[in-house]
Amino acid sequence: MSMAAAYDRAITIFSPDGRIYQVEYAFEAVRRGWTTLGLKTKTSAIIAAEKRKITSLHDERSIQKIFKIDDHVGASYAGMAGDGRILIDYAIQKALIHRFYYDEPIPIEYLAKLVCDVKQIYTQHAGVRPFGVSIIFAGIDERGPQVYMTEPSGRYVGYYATAIGEKSSSVLEFFEKNYKHDLEVDDSLKLAIEAVGLILESKPYENFIEVGYVDVYDRKFKILSLNEVKKYVDELISEGKLKP
Repeated sequence: MSMAAAYDRAITIFSPDGRIYQVEYAFEAVRRGWTTLGLKTKTSAIIAAEKRKITSLHDERSIQKIFKIDDHVGASYAGMAGDGRILIDYAIQKALIHRFYYDEPIPIEYLAKLVCDVKQIYTQHAGVRPFGVSIIFAGIDERGPQVYMTEPSGRYVGYYATAIGEKSSSVLEFFEKNYKHDLEVDDSLKLAIEAVGLILESKPYENFIEVGYVDVYDRKFKILSLNEVKKYVDELISEGKLKP
């Protein structure tokens, strides 16, 4: 048995160099997931996600990658779908409880913290494993548009723009070159759709991109319909930013 193999058999054992291998394996599950991104501008907070056709008989329209958590916030994940589903349900429950108790929408950072509290617990108890999923929350609260990404370790960080999943490095490189904070809503949506479109392996683009957003004007989280995504895709193609 190798030294690494001995230390990766339990979640409660640190390796001599201070690593917990099971948590690192959970990060690897996220890195292998379908690419998901989040960005915020002065007018909106947006989530966009890649969808894939797993087999020729798979109806890609049945796949849901973006979820409405409350009226003002949505979320998406990359990694193990089962873990993501459970944590999304937990976030919905916490958002509803907060609204019931305090008669106000839950702050986005606090929602991310509650989910990360659960994730962190699963990194320090025997007989359990870490959640193999990262979740991006995008919403609007009293601080304006907010984007937070949660990690399998229980850490969360706010971002102007971020990406998780298999091709996240390509999306982050695109954002570093093209992101601007002072974009209006339509331009923000086009930027998010362009970022996902550039990494897609299948067409038509609109069948494999899911987008949700909330803006500062009506502060309601919405998931774009297929036709709405297609409208932005057609504009990007006409501008030469996506290949026909």
